[in-house]
Amino acid sequence: MRIVKKLDLYILRNFLLLFAGTFFICLFIFMMQFLWKSINALVGKGLSWDVLAQFFFYASLTLVPMSMPLAVLLASLISFGNMGEKLELLSMRAAGIPLVRILCPVAALSFVICGVSFYFQNKVQPQATRQLATMLWSMRQMSPELEIPEGIFYSGIPGYNIYVEHKDTETGLLYGMMIYTTQGGYDHMDIVLADSARLQGTRDKQHLKLTLYEGERFRNMDAQTGNMLRASIPYMRETFHRETDLIRFDANFNMMDANLFNGDAQTKELGRIISGIDSIRQVSDSLAQTYSRLMQAQYLHGSIAGRRDSAALVVKAARQEPFDTLYMHLSPDIRKSVLRSAVGMAQSAQAECEFRAMSTESTNLSLRRHRMEARKKFTLSLACMVFFFIGAPLGAIIRKGGLGVPVVTSVIIFIFYHIVNVGGEKMAKTGEWSVWFGVWLSTMVLAPIGLFLVNKANKDSVVFNVEGYRKFIMNVLGLRTHRRLSRKEVVIHEPDYIRLQSGLAAMEQDCRGYISDARLWHMPSYWHTFFLYRSDTEVIRINQRLEQMVEEMHNIQDNVVIAALNELPVLIPDAHTRPFRNARLNMACGIFFPLGILLWIRIWRFRLRLLRDMNKICRLCPMLRERLELHSLADELSSGVTQPSI
Repeated sequence: MRIVKKLDLYILRNFLLLFAGTFFICLFIFMMQFLWKSINALVGKGLSWDVLAQFFFYASLTLVPMSMPLAVLLASLISFGNMGEKLELLSMRAAGIPLVRILCPVAALSFVICGVSFYFQNKVQPQATRQLATMLWSMRQMSPELEIPEGIFYSGIPGYNIYVEHKDTETGLLYGMMIYTTQGGYDHMDIVLADSARLQGTRDKQHLKLTLYEGERFRNMDAQTGNMLRASIPYMRETFHRETDLIRFDANFNMMDANLFNGDAQTKELGRIISGIDSIRQVSDSLAQTYSRLMQAQYLHGSIAGRRDSAALVVKAARQEPFDTLYMHLSPDIRKSVLRSAVGMAQSAQAECEFRAMSTESTNLSLRRHRMEARKKFTLSLACMVFFFIGAPLGAIIRKGGLGVPVVTSVIIFIFYHIVNVGGEKMAKTGEWSVWFGVWLSTMVLAPIGLFLVNKANKDSVVFNVEGYRKFIMNVLGLRTHRRLSRKEVVIHEPDYIRLQSGLAAMEQDCRGYISDARLWHMPSYWHTFFLYRSDTEVIRINQRLEQMVEEMHNIQDNVVIAALNELPVLIPDAHTRPFRNARLNMACGIFFPLGILLWIRIWRFRLRLLRDMNKICRLCPMLRERLELHSLADELSSGVTQPSI
């Protein structure tokens, strides 16, 4: 017996073709997003084509694990949507094949994709991330004139500390320049103040051309050791309108050592991450124990020598007397001294604890990053399987192929996943949530949704039937539906005009009698509405007769009659009697007084609407009778003309 059927091969072939296309589309989209974020590191650097090719190659490798889940989601939505739209799924299920069996071949392929994704994240992505980080850092060092920030000192150029108050990106001018030159050592420091300046690289990329405008230069004239501590130091002051300096700086692209990023969690494989977690945990535990011993020795076991009353306190404490008793035995001055000493020690301990926490925060952050990266290798791989169990049943339910509805649906689902995933990782990184909960949050949210969709698709549920939701919302809001009848071109059963005329007369009489007896304009009884419900059989009977006559009069090929039928209201027989069909739910709403008042007012509104509907029926019935009478006379005349003479 063959395990893989021809039908399985057909389903796999459709899915694989779509997966290959959607994967490269998703990878291209993520590449464009990454390029937009890294555009500042590329523009104006004069990078060669081979460097750019390496940059995009490593960037694409780092984005492959993120592209796989979205590609699986989009491919499963389109493939099963196409099969549903072409009625292929219906044919398979009519042949006795359940939906779960139809999903099996693609589910097995998705499991293989999960394994490939995990291998890629564990072996390829760390190397690509390290190389990409190395290239980005090296690119930022090529043109320092583009990297000088505003408002802070920049020390990216060796021997220079540059302060820029404002940069003009259009002209390239730097305003409010302050330069500290330390190439000859701190004893030969030059200070330059300039109104504006321009920093450019030379063609040979070996120097930087610094052009200064309207400024002054200050230079120390005495470089003897210790002269910096004297009150008066001779210096030279030079004023200039324009000055050009050449700064030796190699602006060529030089790759830095990639081993500098080996400590980052994103550049490690799973085995190295686990060993790194153990090492960081040992360091963290050692620091915690050391700080704990220091704090205990300083604040818990420290002596209070130097105070006269310390001996008395120790003696009384040895007698195991309560603290309140010890405190009350002290004089008022000593009490104040003890309180001030306790407050001072508490504040000092708090400040030292905060300082210790700041010193250990980097270690704890590195530990959380390593734990997150170890779990992300599993969650991002498992996302391929989760997205398949969302996309495949959703495509079978929606039954829409192509790139329209599936693309919109997949984008919405992926954005929701991305928001949940980023939010959980952010909370885990800051330590507000535990690492495993923050990283696994997106999987825990989407996995039940996938199982729910598989169950609904397997049972042919109408959970995504738009018409059903529209009717439900209209019923909840009390919106009426309208008739949309059109003239029939072919009539099979001719209507009985005489019987319809008598039926319309009887209905008009019943409606008028109901209006006078029911007194719909009066406020309904709160007690009867929620606790003593009785169905309105008269309205039910009128509604049934009305629908029967509308169906029969629809066979009349008369535009005036069709227009009148469309004006006839659609009655809801029980809307004016009770808010819900469940008696217990009605009683619960009646007991909950605020909600009961709102529903009671809603019932009164439906009674007034029923009154208007009854009046409208009474107004349209005579017009319909007259029209039917004309059709009846026309039939009699036509039958009399066609009858042969004796």
